Amino acid sequence: MSVLVYTEINKGRVKKSSLEIVNYAAKIAADLGTTVTAIVNKPAPGQLEEIGKAGAGKILNVNYEGLDSNSVAATEAVMQAAKAEQSKVIVFAFDLVGKEIAPRLAAKLKAGLVAGATGYPEVAGGKFRVKKNVFSGKASAVYEIKSDVKVISLLPNSFPVKLGENKAVTENFSPELSHARSKVTIKETKENTGAGIPLPEAELVVSAGRGLKGPENWKMVEELAATLGATTACSRPVADMHWRPHHEHVGQTGIAIRPNLYIAIGISGAIQHLAGVNGSKTIVVINNDKEAPFFKSADYGIVGDAFSIVPKLTEAVKKFKAGQN
Repeated sequence: MSVLVYTEINKGRVKKSSLEIVNYAAKIAADLGTTVTAIVNKPAPGQLEEIGKAGAGKILNVNYEGLDSNSVAATEAVMQAAKAEQSKVIVFAFDLVGKEIAPRLAAKLKAGLVAGATGYPEVAGGKFRVKKNVFSGKASAVYEIKSDVKVISLLPNSFPVKLGENKAVTENFSPELSHARSKVTIKETKENTGAGIPLPEAELVVSAGRGLKGPENWKMVEELAATLGATTACSRPVADMHWRPHHEHVGQTGIAIRPNLYIAIGISGAIQHLAGVNGSKTIVVINNDKEAPFFKSADYGIVGDAFSIVPKLTEAVKKFKAGQN
């Protein structure tokens, strides 16, 4: 009767969002009086240890080439694991993989699904209620899942990752996947080879928009980000004009993020952009237009010329860091 979690490994490490959902599942398991079982594909020993420290009591080690890129096979693997573990609650990260597998799984299991959860479920009194954002993040809603099997995908960066001393038992798991053939053919894969933490997992993000006037001015944004240890991002028009790569585009039609700090430079703050960043813990806006909509959503705002403010901010951060050493 364990809580089942689908974990992912990317570029040789367990994704932060996966460790977060193991933490999340451990809280659910404690409330239900059970344990956590994690599914992982082709892990290294150190990765198994990390998943255990996040709260998994058992790890099912699958060895299937391309599992994360084959939603049919991944769905089937999770279904068979859920049956083997008698799992009634299954948790995913609300990322590209989770968005593809969780709805497919829920349909096959006739399970209730809450996609993009932001809070721990309330399980008192035999009820199972989960909170999530609605209306592009302008409001929250609480959903009650009444089905026997419940599927949840957690919005990344909703909770900090905590690792303890827990150790998990590892078992090889070989689901029958010979018939699980995807109808999608992957002809080419292009990976982001840039340095830095991926945007969905970044806790600090420095973003910029058309106010920078051209791609040649992005050096000051990159310098501020490097000084802070942040990941760079951009608005949709900037990506559409090819000033920056599309994997940096944040917003409703790009990547939704929830960093601890989001610095927006020269971005007006249209509703489509806000929908992807308004989960940020702290928003700082730098814009020379005092009427920019973004200021209404900002925790801190600076009205002025970014070309003067950003370099000064970078120097101030450098001085502060030097004083800490």
